[in-house]
Amino acid sequence: MFHALRQTFLISFHALLANKVRSFLTMLGIIIGVGAVVLIMSLGAGAQALILDQIKGLGGNLVGILPGKSDTNGPPATVMGIVITTLTADDGKAIASQVPNVTGVVSYSRSLETVTFSDTSYETNINGVSSDYLSVEGGGVALGRFLTNDEDSGVAHVAVLGSVAKNELFGDSDAVGRQIKIKKQIFDVIGVMEPRGKVAFQDYDDQIFIPVKTAQKLINGVNYLSYIRLKVNNEKNVDQVVADSSALLRLRHNISNTSGADDDFSARSLAQALDVLSTITNALRYFLTAMAAISLVVGGIGIMNIMLVSVNERTREIGLRKAVGATNGHITFQFIMEAVVITLIGGLIGICFGVSLSWIISRVVQSLGYNYSFIVTWSSVVSAVTVSIIIGLVFGVYPARHASRLDPVEALSYE
Repeated sequence: MFHALRQTFLISFHALLANKVRSFLTMLGIIIGVGAVVLIMSLGAGAQALILDQIKGLGGNLVGILPGKSDTNGPPATVMGIVITTLTADDGKAIASQVPNVTGVVSYSRSLETVTFSDTSYETNINGVSSDYLSVEGGGVALGRFLTNDEDSGVAHVAVLGSVAKNELFGDSDAVGRQIKIKKQIFDVIGVMEPRGKVAFQDYDDQIFIPVKTAQKLINGVNYLSYIRLKVNNEKNVDQVVADSSALLRLRHNISNTSGADDDFSARSLAQALDVLSTITNALRYFLTAMAAISLVVGGIGIMNIMLVSVNERTREIGLRKAVGATNGHITFQFIMEAVVITLIGGLIGICFGVSLSWIISRVVQSLGYNYSFIVTWSSVVSAVTVSIIIGLVFGVYPARHASRLDPVEALSYE
C-alpha cells in the first residue's frame, strides 16, 4: 500500500514538472490564499497581544467609567461617536467620598486644540483633569508642580505641559513661568511633566494638562465629562468597587433597577475591558481570515480548470493505462493525487510567504517603538496545510472522475 502510494505521488510530481510554468501559475492562487490566511492570523495575533499588553500597562487596579450604556461584550456608546451628557464632575466627587476602597478619582474633559506661544503654533491634546491625576495615572513632574484642587474649583488659567508639548512650543528654553494661549485663553505654565512615553496607545508626553472645570467651561463649553477613572486600593476589591460605583451612579442619575431602565454609563475594570477587547479583536481577525480564504476557492477553481485541460492532453495516456489493467479507481486516485500535490506544494510555499511577510512587518512595527510580537501559531500552519489538501481533494474530484470514465478504445484513438 505504501509503495503504491509513493509511486502515485512520484508520478504526480513528475507530471507537474513536465509543465513547470503552468503548474506554478496553477499554484499561485493557493500560494496567495494560504499566505494571506497565515499573514492575517499572524498579524491579528500580534496586534491583539500588542493591544492587550498596552492596556495591561495601565495597571490592574484601575476602573473606568464612561458615559453611555453598553452590553456586556460591547463598547460604550461614546466609542461609537454618540455624545452622552449625564456624567459629571460631581459624580466623580461622590464616588471619591462615598465608595469604599477607592484611593483616587480623576475626572477628564478632553479635546484637541491648537496651542500657541509667541509665533509657534502646535496642535495637541488638551487634558482637563482633576488634581488626583498623578496618584491615579502615575508619572511625575520634572519642573514646577502639578495642578491643585483649589485651581480646579477656581477655574484657574494654569497648565502643565507634557515633555513633547514643551519641546514643540519652547524648545530648549524654560517653560515654567511663561504663558501660552489655548482657544484665545491665556494660561500660565506651572509645570513640565517627566517623559513617560506611550501607554495604551496614548502618548502621555504629547498633551497639556489643565484643570477639568477650566477645560469644561473655557475650552469645550460643556458641563459633562469625557470619562472618569478610579484607582482601587487592592485588585481583589476591583469588582466590588465596580458594583458600588454603579449603584451610586444609578442613585444619582435616578435610574431604578426595578423599572428596567438602562444605565446611562458603563463601569468596567481592566479585566472586563480586556475581555471586551479580546472579543472584538478575535471577531475582526476571524472575519479578515474568512475574507482571505475566499482566494483559496478561486485558486481551487483554477486547479479544477487546469486539471480538466490535463485530462484532455493525457487522454491517450489514460487509455493506455486502462488497456494494461488500470481500473477507474486507479485513474481517479492518480488525478486526485496530482491535484493534492499541487495544492500541498502551493500551501507550503504560501506558508513560507505568509510567515516571511509577517516577520518583515513585525520588524517594521518594532522599529516604530511598539512592543510588537512576531506570532505564528502551529494551529494556523496546520490549518493552512489542511485547507490546502481539502481544496485539492474537492476541486480534483470532478476532473479525476471525468478521466476515469474515458473509454479506453476511444482514448487510445484520441488525437
